[in-house]
Amino acid sequence: MAPSLDQTLALVAIAPFLAAILAPFIFRFAGSYSGWLLAIVPAAIFWVLLGLVEPIQQTGAITAGIYWIPHYGLRLSFLLDGLSLTFALTISAIGALILVYAGAYLKGHPHQGRFLAFMLAFMGAMLGLVTADNLVALVVFWELTSVTSFLLIGFDHQRQAARRAAIQALVVTGAGGLTLLIGAVILHQVGGAWEMSALLEQGALVKASPAYLAILLLFVFAAFTKSAQVPFHFWLPNAMEAPTPVSAFLHSATMVQAGVYLMLRTSPILGGTAIWEGLLVVFGGVTLLWGALAALRQTDLKQMLAQTTIASLGLLILLIGIGSEMAINAAAIYFVAHALYKAALFLVVGVIDHETGTRDITALGGLRGKLPVTFGAAVLAGLSMVGLPLTVGYLAKEEMYAALAGGDPTQILVLIVLIAGNGLLAGVGLAVAIKPFFGAHVATPTPAHEAGPSLLAGPVVLAILGIAAGIKANTVGMFLMAPTATAVLGTPVESHLKLSVDPTSLLLWLSVATWALGAATYYYLETVRAVLRRGRTAVGWTFDQGFDAAMFGLIRFAATVTRFFHHGRLEAYVVVLFSMLILAIAVPLIALGGLPAMPAFPPLTFYEWGIIIVAITGLVAVLVAPSRLVAIVSLGIQGLAVAMLFLLFGAPDLAFTQFMVEVLSVVILALVMTRLKLDMRDRREFEDWIRDGTIAIAAGVSIMVLLLVVVSGPLDMRLSDFFTQTSVAIAHGHNIVNVILVDYRGLDTLGEISVVMTAGIAVLALLRRHRANKATTPARKARKGAEA
Repeated sequence: MAPSLDQTLALVAIAPFLAAILAPFIFRFAGSYSGWLLAIVPAAIFWVLLGLVEPIQQTGAITAGIYWIPHYGLRLSFLLDGLSLTFALTISAIGALILVYAGAYLKGHPHQGRFLAFMLAFMGAMLGLVTADNLVALVVFWELTSVTSFLLIGFDHQRQAARRAAIQALVVTGAGGLTLLIGAVILHQVGGAWEMSALLEQGALVKASPAYLAILLLFVFAAFTKSAQVPFHFWLPNAMEAPTPVSAFLHSATMVQAGVYLMLRTSPILGGTAIWEGLLVVFGGVTLLWGALAALRQTDLKQMLAQTTIASLGLLILLIGIGSEMAINAAAIYFVAHALYKAALFLVVGVIDHETGTRDITALGGLRGKLPVTFGAAVLAGLSMVGLPLTVGYLAKEEMYAALAGGDPTQILVLIVLIAGNGLLAGVGLAVAIKPFFGAHVATPTPAHEAGPSLLAGPVVLAILGIAAGIKANTVGMFLMAPTATAVLGTPVESHLKLSVDPTSLLLWLSVATWALGAATYYYLETVRAVLRRGRTAVGWTFDQGFDAAMFGLIRFAATVTRFFHHGRLEAYVVVLFSMLILAIAVPLIALGGLPAMPAFPPLTFYEWGIIIVAITGLVAVLVAPSRLVAIVSLGIQGLAVAMLFLLFGAPDLAFTQFMVEVLSVVILALVMTRLKLDMRDRREFEDWIRDGTIAIAAGVSIMVLLLVVVSGPLDMRLSDFFTQTSVAIAHGHNIVNVILVDYRGLDTLGEISVVMTAGIAVLALLRRHRANKATTPARKARKGAEA
């Protein structure tokens, strides 16, 4: 029996997490081959999703899900359209190859099973994010990507640099997650739905709302922190502390692309306005140039690729900001192109590092004879990064230039930025693909030798796919670009993608200018690097240092606030607590004119007067108690008077409960206090009497006035009737108060019991410590005397 669509989508979302649970056990039996075995899961997901391409082309989108919290209308729902399908296919395909690679790259590592589990959980979080239809589910998966990336970046937790990088990534992206949560709640309030599929139709309503600017800024902040836009880009290069398989996956198809996906997904809702275009185009353009220049300054191959990822993310954000059909087409095809060549190049760098012991570009050379297959994969991926014909990178570059060929001054400025950024990226691509393999052979820490099939499968397949996708341009346009653009724009988009080189086309000459700039950058790479490094030294400040300063300031501020509010003086805590209680009750009542009229005092019977006299007697006894023990017992008199009131007004079960609580409270309190001097009286200064008496009277009057407001309103008996009708039938208890405490408020009561128990344990520990200190004091004095 074939699974239903709901079951299929649920399996796509759940399967990586199930595999993550099993990964350590599989590694225990399969060893380094566990990568191949676990890769079956993302490969199967890819195959299932591939079978949905044609149905999505025909219907536009597929939605499915189950009710999550029905009372609030929350469903764990999934949406598969052209946009989510393109991302999901890329994540699963690259994920399968990287799992195979990771099994060989970490061969012999004692925690390889844990690493593979983290990778699968990371993959599952990203797949859930791009397929989630429900906003709450999207936020949950968004945060899961932050948590799992924290585990992966800090995998080598014994190194301080890895720990710092993991914490930095978690702080920056976690801050974006909080703004996304707030933005999602506001968007739900404005749009009236939790499902993205419904909100996509409410773009005009959201843009007309006064909350539009707040929603836009919250979502943009979340996307910018996740996708490393300036000034939040600094965490991404530091994430290179993670093992190379993590870098390849994180930089190509997963976490850093989450912000790009969010902007594409919300484009129909939030896009098309001047502030949307201004924010995304300006920050995207700055990030593109910043990342490209920073890449040229590096000598570490992984750092060079990491900085180019920042640049590419800026380029994608810029294209989304432009928002035209051609620009969205270009963003869709560039996402695929970048994922293929960036993952391949990262894996190539991992092979170089693994087989030579270094990834410093200045310490490498002449490796093409020693690593011929790696060299071939590097060249093919580098060609796509440069954007030469026959590669998918060429198609993406042509499409983005076509989007800005209108001749408008703003478009011309943006086009210049694109050409400059692409040219610098091309120079870096040439350096990574050529420098380590050509020139005189350089001795490396480990004698260079070709890697095995598990390490080579990923970079070779991905590099070949980058060429194959360029040759099969029409197929890529029909099955990936057009459905993605259709999902983003909300209108049908026809594929026009084809591989052609027209010497008379302006686009070709713009590409030639890009290639020329790339070649010049590569030729003068050493000079450019030296100039950029001198400039960096002259500035003497980085965003990374700014983060450290901000975190240091935050910690100092938190410590100051803690010292101010948590000073350890219990008396001050009580004064502040009751003062705030008085203000919380009195200010709203006075400001809103809610003070009640004083009710007429009814005539009382002799036994009612008796209860009042008992309560007053207990109060006076507490105030004038000659010792602590008398004060404790006097407190019980107040509780007994309240219990008698319950008994008098027809609530014997409540009165019985109150009697038990009061008796036990007095007994337990007296037992606990036995280790203190109960025959003493706490002497207090007159000023303390005046302050505390004033606060006590004000608090009592405030509570009285509040109760008068409550009882002066109409009495709603629905809840009382419900408890009366169901306490026996459902909870099988005749004592309604006990039923409420144990059944209807079971978790609340458990929490109260836990608090009391914790407080009791703390008091007991303090008393035992006091007795231990008292017992050791004579011995300590004797020892000091002997030493003297």
